[in-house]
Amino acid sequence: MAGQRLPPPPRGAPAGRLRQRRGVHVGAGGRAAGGELMTGSSFARAKWSIAALFCFLGFQYGTWVSRIPALKTRLDLGAGEVGLLLMACGAGAAASFPLVAALTRRLGSRLLSLASALCLVVVLAALSAVPNYPLALLAVCADGVAVGCLNVAMNAQGAALEKAYDRTAMSQLHATFSAGLLAAALLTSGVTTLTASVPTHFALAGALLLLLLAAARPGLLTRTEPVASNEPKQSCRWTLPSATTLLMGCAMAFGTITEGAMNDWSTLYLKDVVRASAAVAPLGIAVVSVMMLLARVCADRWRTRWGDGRVVRAGSAVAAAGLALALLAGGVVPTLLGFACVGLGAAAVTPCVYVAAAGHGSDPLALVAAMGTTGLLAGPALIGFVAGTASLTLGMAAVAASVLTVTLTTFWIPWRARESTAGQGEDRPSVPAGEHA
Repeated sequence: MAGQRLPPPPRGAPAGRLRQRRGVHVGAGGRAAGGELMTGSSFARAKWSIAALFCFLGFQYGTWVSRIPALKTRLDLGAGEVGLLLMACGAGAAASFPLVAALTRRLGSRLLSLASALCLVVVLAALSAVPNYPLALLAVCADGVAVGCLNVAMNAQGAALEKAYDRTAMSQLHATFSAGLLAAALLTSGVTTLTASVPTHFALAGALLLLLLAAARPGLLTRTEPVASNEPKQSCRWTLPSATTLLMGCAMAFGTITEGAMNDWSTLYLKDVVRASAAVAPLGIAVVSVMMLLARVCADRWRTRWGDGRVVRAGSAVAAAGLALALLAGGVVPTLLGFACVGLGAAAVTPCVYVAAAGHGSDPLALVAAMGTTGLLAGPALIGFVAGTASLTLGMAAVAASVLTVTLTTFWIPWRARESTAGQGEDRPSVPAGEHA
């Protein structure tokens, strides 16, 4: 387990030889790349610990965003000032790339995830007491930087878990982020029925976040980027990103543009273009969110069977085709079906791209994460610009083009080799057949 001293490998055991135990590949002495004993229970413990980090981030973000109306009233803000407040969070996360890359190299993903999570608890407490708008902007910008750090660190943990145990888990980890958002919304609803006090709400939420963090700490992986003895040590200097990194960043950015635009514009499209009733229009975002959550719960099995590349390629193509056909057909039912295709198809894009980026090191992962945050921040605004200058239908067509771009980039992204349950396909084991005992 994390921090536990383990006995040395058996004398004479080949250092690079792998053997298979309980369906996963293990190193000499029965240890994973991160130094943990390779058992089903240790995999489950590490997975749930990392899932607690994803849930933590979703819960923290959902908590303070759900109280924006109360913050708006207390600080006497206008609509433009609220928009700038939200922009400050995204800008802090997007601008955190150089800091995240340096901290990941220096601290490692385990320590960085714990430190940034503690910072997010402090920021939540600060937001409950800020006396004026400039300090609120500063607190929210700090929140964005801490989110950027935790986002990279927890995805590095998830990618290392998959690599160490040769099992898929990232899609389910991302599903727990959505679960955290849902839990935050439910807590906000419950607290506001009892009291309107933001400090009371944030104090309760902070206590729950600390419990999540305490549950996550013991099972986190201590080593997430093992380097072979014959490989050069990673330089501490930042270098220009490679073409592969930029391709992964584009896939991440266009994937998050799709997610953000569907969250922000689906209800308005149903109301203004499709002429859905006031009761039906909010179902747009509900359909996208539910399908994305369900798909992420199941996507790891799809990745194991068909490989990351095929899952992302097929999923993004389904999302693009479904949304395009919905725009052409019109009507409430076709539109909702098209939105369901987007939630289903786009669900595995970001988890798989995070895994691919993590395989290239901490700097590519940090840059890809920053590009994803930028897409999530800028995407809805760009769709709004297209809708304002042309039409919302054309704006939604741009969303379909965005997710289609993800499909095109998948052909040049080097997806990590993975064993297929069918024993065939594009994603084969990276370990030679003769290396199994």
